[in-house]
Amino acid sequence: MSAPPLPVLLVIPTGIGCQQGGYAGDALPVARLLAAASGCLITHPNVMNGAALYWSDPRIHYVEGSSLDRFATGELRLRPVRQQRVGLLLDAGIEPELRARQLQVAEGCRATLGLDIGPVVTTEVPLEVGLSLGGSGASWGQLGQGEALLRAGRQLKAAGATAIAVVARFPDDPDSDALAAYRAGSGVDALAGAEAVISHLLSLELGLPCAHAPALMPLPLDPQLDPRAAGEELGFTFLPCVLVGLSRAPDLVPVDGSAVVAPWAGPELCIEAAGAVVAPAGALGGAAVLACAERGIPVIAVDNPCLLHVNAEALDLQVLPAASYSEAAGLVLALREGIAPAALHRPLPGLGSA
Repeated sequence: MSAPPLPVLLVIPTGIGCQQGGYAGDALPVARLLAAASGCLITHPNVMNGAALYWSDPRIHYVEGSSLDRFATGELRLRPVRQQRVGLLLDAGIEPELRARQLQVAEGCRATLGLDIGPVVTTEVPLEVGLSLGGSGASWGQLGQGEALLRAGRQLKAAGATAIAVVARFPDDPDSDALAAYRAGSGVDALAGAEAVISHLLSLELGLPCAHAPALMPLPLDPQLDPRAAGEELGFTFLPCVLVGLSRAPDLVPVDGSAVVAPWAGPELCIEAAGAVVAPAGALGGAAVLACAERGIPVIAVDNPCLLHVNAEALDLQVLPAASYSEAAGLVLALREGIAPAALHRPLPGLGSA
């Protein structure tokens, strides 16, 4: 008989150039493997969003990044659902043809996948998204009309949407060196930081699952495209994966600070039930990882190079190191089966060793 599921968090921070997870959906194989090893994986859209490509798995819970942080700190529980009603929020700055492409994707997901989508709300003014890079080279962004975004989100919630997919018009820069490097497999996702700003703002304000898809004009064909970038150039929009991910994203349930929360309170997931958090070895400084470490939840630090060097030594953390996500899956399976990870290494020190 197999062991019961062991809830595991998978965190791959966005916009920092991770070798795995630095592109749209290229960490999906990692998520699928860890979901199989754990039986219950909690991760964020940066891991799951593959533009026109997606993977639906009832063992994987799709949770916006700031909500994942709040789950890890014990502020939220996650309530699995059969289906969300996904409201579509469109930026007024999207040109008519590009807007029509977004709506066609939504109609296709309704007709082909049976998703419950609607209503559709357009912001009163263009959102004015700006892109920038931090000192480390990580991507970041600004939103000129944040209140317009929130007004449209509130309108969708009032109309009965239980999750929100946002499509904002992002700046086109097809001739930039940064984009050329990214398409060749050596750059940073310049869009990711601004996307995080948009989804964090909405989710924190509305308490609903939210995710974002950028609206961009299609790029010219590049025969030398890196395989990790290929999923982003298969269609006219990035929206399909967002609609699929949100369609079964768990509800976000606030936790009353005075209440004692038992693990697996009914059908809900709570951080007390988590068995591990998996993150890149150089990006351990995020809120979710640190909150898990403070609770004594094992941190599996995977060799997944990125722009950051916030490692276990810098933070004085005890971690389980893994040379790859395959090795991390083995560690998750060991924890799930109640096998001490130290027992898998040789030599095995004696109990009397200093």
